[in-house]
Amino acid sequence: MNLLYGEYRVTLDEKGRILFPAKLRSALTENSLFITKSLDNCLWLYTPERWNELQTGLMENTSSFSARNRQLLRRLLAPAQEVEFDKAGRLSIPQILREYAALSKDCVIAGVGRNIELWDAETYRKNLDEFEPSLEEAAQELSDVKF
Repeated sequence: MNLLYGEYRVTLDEKGRILFPAKLRSALTENSLFITKSLDNCLWLYTPERWNELQTGLMENTSSFSARNRQLLRRLLAPAQEVEFDKAGRLSIPQILREYAALSKDCVIAGVGRNIELWDAETYRKNLDEFEPSLEEAAQELSDVKF
C-alpha cells in the first residue's frame, strides 16, 4: 500500500459529498474507503486493505469481557461505513459521521501515512494551534528515529 500524504482544502456540498483530491485518489488501489469516528474530532478514512488489518488487530487484541475494550470497539468499529467513490471522484460522507466531526462547508483532508483524516477546517486549525506548544516535546520522544 502506498503511504498517503498531504493537506488539501475541500468543500462539503449540500448533499454531504466531498471531491476527493486527485493526488490522494491516485495512491488508492480500490474504489472505496472505510470511514469511522476518530479519537479526535475528525473522521478516519482507511483503504479496505488497511481497514481489514485494523479491525482484525482490534478484534484479536481486545476482549468483550473488558468494559474499556467494548467502548473502544463501539467507538471505532460500530460507526464505520464503507463508501464508494462516485464517477466524479466524490465521497458521500454519512450524516451521522458529518455530525460527529461537526463538518461545515470548509474541510481539510490530511493524508497521515497509513490513513486519511477528514476535518472541519476551523477545528483542524484550532487542533494544530493547540498542539504547537508541545510539538518540540513530542519530537524529542522520537529522538531515536534517524533521518
